[in-house]
Amino acid sequence: MEVTGGRYSGGTVRGRMEGQGCYTLPTGTEYRGALRDGMFDGEGELLFPNGGTYRAVWHRGVPTQGKYTFADGLEYKDKKWHYCDGYDRRFYTEICSGLKPAGISQLTNLDPPRKIPEGCYDCGDGFYNAETRVIVDYKFRFLRNADDDEHEWIVRTCRKAWDETIEHKLKP
Repeated sequence: MEVTGGRYSGGTVRGRMEGQGCYTLPTGTEYRGALRDGMFDGEGELLFPNGGTYRAVWHRGVPTQGKYTFADGLEYKDKKWHYCDGYDRRFYTEICSGLKPAGISQLTNLDPPRKIPEGCYDCGDGFYNAETRVIVDYKFRFLRNADDDEHEWIVRTCRKAWDETIEHKLKP
């Protein structure tokens, strides 16, 4: 595990992960559950740094059945998925809590949205600095360097720190 940068706490047999344990990958994703012969095996869950979880039954490291739940509580369904389907473009928090009054926009599923560092963009999995072309996660840990295609897409489509919300003011 030292070679891959992961951390493990739990049982071992002959130097391999075995029984109940907790394995943290270098990305910050954490597995909690049953392990056998060094692999996920039995009931367990992956906890992602963005707050999402994937609960599954695993067999030799492969999920045989499972369910992904987003950080806001929305459960993914591979059949009859009606969220953000072209007919209803509301954020999940708007579905649960209702729409804001006319003239007040909700820009992201988080309300209020994350504060973007000056000069950066919110690219969905972290913040992007166009000058350095570096993407960091929301805890400011390095994720990756953006290639030309990703840079162009982020600059063209993502929320910027310098976006301003213009509120409608009633006439006196």
